[in-house]
Amino acid sequence: MKIAVMGTGGVGGYFGGLLARKGHHVTYIARGAHMSAINAMGLRVESQLDGRFSAPGKAMDRPAPAGFQDLILFTVKMYHNASAIDTIRPLVGPNTVVLTLQNGIDNGDQLAEVFGRGPVMIGSVYMEGRIKEPGVVTQGGPGMAVFGEMEPGITPRGQDLLKEFQDAGWRVNLADNMPGMLWKKFAYIAGSAAVNAATDTGYAEMRTIPETRELVRATIEEALTVGRTLGSPIMEDSIDWAMTSLDNFPAEGRASLAKDFQEGRPVELDGLTGAVIRLGKRAGVPTPLNEALYAVLKPWALRIENSQMGS
Repeated sequence: MKIAVMGTGGVGGYFGGLLARKGHHVTYIARGAHMSAINAMGLRVESQLDGRFSAPGKAMDRPAPAGFQDLILFTVKMYHNASAIDTIRPLVGPNTVVLTLQNGIDNGDQLAEVFGRGPVMIGSVYMEGRIKEPGVVTQGGPGMAVFGEMEPGITPRGQDLLKEFQDAGWRVNLADNMPGMLWKKFAYIAGSAAVNAATDTGYAEMRTIPETRELVRATIEEALTVGRTLGSPIMEDSIDWAMTSLDNFPAEGRASLAKDFQEGRPVELDGLTGAVIRLGKRAGVPTPLNEALYAVLKPWALRIENSQMGS
């Protein structure tokens, strides 16, 4: 397959690198020193699960010459969605699949607004990853992915992609209710990550203080109520799964959102807590807990944004 990776960070680099290692023709969309290093030495992947390997392929910041692709892995941070969608426009042909593997809940809808719902598939990953240095990405944690259609059901193209992904070494499942799976993970991440960032705690402390644990649970349930009201196929075990995930998270670990705040990197606050609030207003569902957490964290996010603009 001809594959483009829109966002060659930890997620895109790891899953795209596995496909390139298997022999697929992969174009990495990257910028600056990262792009130069990939073109000079290949994309180097350091994986807890698959060891160290070099993945072939060319890196580009303006990928139009690559032409129509069979598959685009859309793996940018949510705050880059608008510019990334413009970047991939020349790559989307009549048979292209655009698969989003991002945090958040409405990335597929944003892609569908531009390309229509037909090409878009949605998914989620369970891993930690980052650009360690130019040309090098890391993978930690489960390294798992799940994907499916924007509406419940299994399709032949999903089954075909599942086989290609599995042959390339992905740890992956094809979901028959991917919207429900996405809401389950989104509600958990939006709730737990915002509380984690706002309280400046590790997960062990956050989940063992009764008042803080209840805040996490109620914030997650608030998001799930929004999804139900919008008619999304929310899975019955969503809140139980979320609290089990909270309990299984490494004791001294922190959510990626909290790490980004602490390290002064741009944050996905608007794509997580902000999305709960926006969708709540659309559904007519009050979201006071998410609104309070957003109000606490937004000044910090703006300070980071302003410092980035000034650097």
